[in-house]
Order: sequence, then structure tokens, then C-alpha cells
Amino acid sequence: MHREDILIIAYLISSVLFIFGIKNLSGVKTARRGNFLAALGMFLAVVVTLWDQKIVGYELIVAGIFLGALIGTVMAMKVAMTGMPQMVALLNGFGGAASLLVAQAEFVHAPSHDIPVAVSIVLSILIGGVTFTGSLIAFGKLQGVVTEKSVMFPLQHPLNALLILVTVALGLFMAMGAHGVESLHSMGMGFLTLDRLSYIIAGIALLLGILLVIPIGGADMPVVISLLNSYSGIAAATTGFVLQNTVLIITGSLVGASGIILTQIMCKSMNRSLMNVLLGGFGQTPTVSSGEKKQITVKEIGVEEAAMVFETARSIIVVPGYGMAVAQAQHVVRELGELLEKHGAQVRFAIHPVAGRMPGHMNVLLAEANVPYEKLLEMDQINDDFANTDLALVIGANDVTNPAARHDEASPIYGMPILNVDKAQTVIVVKRSLRSGYAGIDNELYGFDNCLMYLGDAKEAISKLIAEIKASK
Repeated sequence: MHREDILIIAYLISSVLFIFGIKNLSGVKTARRGNFLAALGMFLAVVVTLWDQKIVGYELIVAGIFLGALIGTVMAMKVAMTGMPQMVALLNGFGGAASLLVAQAEFVHAPSHDIPVAVSIVLSILIGGVTFTGSLIAFGKLQGVVTEKSVMFPLQHPLNALLILVTVALGLFMAMGAHGVESLHSMGMGFLTLDRLSYIIAGIALLLGILLVIPIGGADMPVVISLLNSYSGIAAATTGFVLQNTVLIITGSLVGASGIILTQIMCKSMNRSLMNVLLGGFGQTPTVSSGEKKQITVKEIGVEEAAMVFETARSIIVVPGYGMAVAQAQHVVRELGELLEKHGAQVRFAIHPVAGRMPGHMNVLLAEANVPYEKLLEMDQINDDFANTDLALVIGANDVTNPAARHDEASPIYGMPILNVDKAQTVIVVKRSLRSGYAGIDNELYGFDNCLMYLGDAKEAISKLIAEIKASK
């Protein structure tokens, strides 16, 4: 069998493993297997690519593998589940940076005279640069080192549009090769060379990544992470065209397409349009004034009163949010659910698509705690059931339960589909404090007559609740 035949077969097997891997990632029960299949496919692709390229010196490659494996192992073991969104943002950024550097190096090493390849190089540099710095800003917002608020300045969108147009124009001249440089020289830009064009495009792309993400408020980070994940896949696919590597094209296309689909789902859940996300124009502070701010009067309860409410409830819906993730309370939440079921109550979990800091954040946490997958219900599946529910337990989920989204046009979350927890007979909210949520606004729910506030760290508060319920039986 010829070398090319072996390469084609290996790439085909890798591609099939990627497809089955993504398919398995769609379910909690099969996600681990899907991750293994995708990793196996990538390992096979890397091995046969190195073999095909006939690389003589493997010292740097082996060193890179060991160093990368060491860093990855440490991160996987040290990073808490609350920091997983930041980690995902960084990984997206590294993927974009890799595409940018590979395309840049390929062009500097051997400037292409093939128009399709030259266009692919320009796109790899542009998308990779935007993904890298955009992901760093997303990481900063999630980590708290960059302001979570929307950062706007005059003529921001026109500036972004101008930079994109300049990049496209310079990219066209770059793709034209020597003829493009001659055209620029004839227009009085004699200082420009092909190498300098590529560096200028890379610089603009890095700047665009910052400018496109800083206007986005922290509450919208799940959408941003999903979109940047798609960008990293598209950048990888265009780099595959640069290197003429089939498996990289397939892999990047799969990631890019799945990321776009997920972004559309997130946009629908946030009541945002995809174009609105692409322009980086959402998450801003609204200019409409709804008049004098209403004073919210909350009703606090202690652990004894909370236990009495739970003991009389026959149907309970748990709404997890970032407060559960911060306190790492998913295990005691599962224990509480099991205890209530032993006493004859029906317990289910309502998952808002953008609860937490990344898509699927709550699903991952609860699956880690071995909560049965069939009890994790999406918003559309369970929202109508709140009206017939005795008790809704909200754990830190602030913005996704705020009734202001239905009627307050001045609210930054106006129009966002929310969980109808306010329609339950009784609502108990577990929060560390009465501070506003990630969107920076107060939750009207906390002043409703049927809402009770059980303040405290989620893990500690629910542990006390479990002990009180056990002691009363």
C-alpha cells in the first residue's frame, strides 16, 4: 500500500471518530465516550501527519507533547468547575492563536501565488487573531480582571466596520501577490511589502478581537464563548486549506458548524439576533428610563422555616445557577433531592440554556454529582409546570428568573425568555447576599409575596437544611 493511501485511510478514520465523538457529546451519558473518541481521532491524525511529513528532528515535537500534556494535566486537576468557562475561553484563544501563527509562518516561509491558498491565509490570520484577543477579553471578564460591564465609546461600530473594510482591502492586495504590491506602490504606499501586509492584517485582527468583545456585558458571556468556539473552528478549517490538510479542514468545519448552531440556540435563549452578536452590540446599558427605581422588600427565613416549607411540598423544581457553582453545592443539592424523594416528593431540575457562565454549565455540574439525566429538563420542557408546582428552589440563578424580562423595556434583559419560577406556589431563593446578578440589576422576584430568601453560602445553607429535615423526621 502506498504512503498516500495510508494517509487517506487514516484521515478518513480520524474524521469518522470526530463525527461520532461530537455525536456522543450531545448526551450526558455518552459525553465521556465522545470525548475519548474525538481524542483518539486527533491522536491518529497527528501521528500520521508527522509520519507523512518525514520530519527528521522530533526533539521539539516530543518536548512540546510532554510540556503540553503536563500543562493540560495540571489545569484539569487544579481548575475548579467554577473556572471552567475561563478555561474554555483560553482554549478557544489558543486555537485561534495557533491558526494565526501557522498561516503567518506558512506565508513568510513561502508566499503563495495560488489565489485560493492566499485567501485562506488571509482568513486564517484574520479569524485567528480575532479569536485569540477576543477570547482573552472574554477570559478577563469572566475572571474579573476586565470589567464585566459593556465598554462603549463614540463611533465604536463605525470604527470596527472601517477596520474590517481595511483588512479586506489589504487582504485582496496580499492575495494578489506581487501584482498587489505593485498596485499599492503605484498608489504611493511604497513602504508596503507582502510580509508587512501580513503583519498589518494580523495587528488589525488582534485589535478587532478586543473591540468586538469589550462592548459585550458579562451576562452575555455564554453566547460569546460559543461564538468564539465557532471562530476557532473556522480558523482551523481555513488553516487546513493553507496546509492542504484534509483532516484539519474537516475538524475545523465540524467545530465551526457546531459552534454556530450552539450560538444560535444561545441567541434564542437570550432573545438576541446572531447579527447583534457578530456586531458586538448587545449587553449594553439601556438608555430608556423606566422611572423611579422600585424598592424591593424581601422576606428572609431561617433553616427551621425553610425545612417546614420543604416538608409540606409534594412537587419541587430546583433551579440551579452560578451560585451553586461558586459554592460547589451540586452534591448537597443532589442529596437534598434524594432526601425529599424518600419522603414522597417529586423533584426535578429546570435548566436555563444560559444559566452559569458557559453553555451547559449547570448540566455538567449536576451530571458530575450523579443527578439522573432524565431529571434535568430544559426551559421549554418544564416552564409551564411551575404554575402547578408547590415549591421552586432557586440557587443563585438571578437574571434567568427575573420577571422584569417580561415587561420592563428599560431592563438590559428585556425580552429574554426566563424560567417562570414566580408562578410557583412558593419560591425559596438561596443566595449568599442580596447583591444583583451578573447583569447588574435587581431581581423583582425577591419582592414578590410568594418569595422567601434563605441567605447564605449555598453548600452550607443546603447542608443545614438537610440536617434539619432529617432531625424533624
